Amino acid sequence: MISIHPKRRLRHVARAVCVSGLAAASLAALPAQAQAPAPKWPDKTVRIIAAGPAGGSADIVARLMADNLAKDGSVAVVVDPKPGAGGVLAVNELSLAPHDGYTVLVGVNSLVSEIPHIVKLQKDMAKEIKPLAELSRGGLVLVGTPSVPAKNFGELVSWVKANPGKVSYASYTAGTISHVLGLQLNKAAGLDMTHVGYKGSTPALTDVMGGHVPLMFDAMPSSLPMLKGGKIKAFAISTAKRSPLLPDVPTFAELGYPQLEATGWMGLWVKPDVPAAQQARIREAALKVLQQPAVRERLQDIGFEAGQPRSPEELSKTLATDYQRMGAVLKAIDFKPE
Repeated sequence: MISIHPKRRLRHVARAVCVSGLAAASLAALPAQAQAPAPKWPDKTVRIIAAGPAGGSADIVARLMADNLAKDGSVAVVVDPKPGAGGVLAVNELSLAPHDGYTVLVGVNSLVSEIPHIVKLQKDMAKEIKPLAELSRGGLVLVGTPSVPAKNFGELVSWVKANPGKVSYASYTAGTISHVLGLQLNKAAGLDMTHVGYKGSTPALTDVMGGHVPLMFDAMPSSLPMLKGGKIKAFAISTAKRSPLLPDVPTFAELGYPQLEATGWMGLWVKPDVPAAQQARIREAALKVLQQPAVRERLQDIGFEAGQPRSPEELSKTLATDYQRMGAVLKAIDFKPE
């Protein structure tokens, strides 16, 4: 056994404590120096559920987002259109997905502000989905088949009045603003148009172009290509100002119907139980896409404005207000669920 002089033992212990302290300090510093960067989103396959049919407004915006979320091709972003029940089927699909944020939904604000008034649901839509970002916004345009014997809105009103109960109009989903605007026009102008509801813009526009239904209130992105091709014609638009894409089409407010002014927005939604940090990453990725000039130009080309950078809290507050407002509108026009 080796013996150590007491003084040397003390110096040895002190030196050991000093060394161990330096080692501990060095170890404590390592995480800060070698800390991995926060994970980005997306870093694996993303599924975007579009609340509507293929070719509809939600599908168009969802594909624009998909094309720009992973431009380098390292991550797959797939779009899955789910039409039906005003977007309820799409929300149900989202509810079955994992809560990791790699399944998201693109759909209009009516999922929360309108649909609960017209579909008997067992769940609270405001609690089923959470808005993370406003992707785009725009109004609706009243379009008709070329065979409609009216060159402008005034002539259209006269023609409908001359055929009470014989003129129908389509909506992309019963109970949405596409339906409600027709009911409001009936009441404001003393008309008697009959509503025909569809499961999305695409099948409705197909019947309008075919002359099966003469009129429709539709979103600009899905109608604009048909308008440019002369397959349908436009009579009025619900935005506050005329669209630069349709400069000759008046607003309803110009025509004396300010109550038909309406602007909706397309949002990016997730399940509320997605971890907060992941929600922040998804929102950041979406906002970066919207900041790209090419994306903003593309949205304008198809009839949308780029979304405003409102926070999720602001979006949720707006949805609650719009829900109350739409309930009052539906009650005022004696809306009956179909």
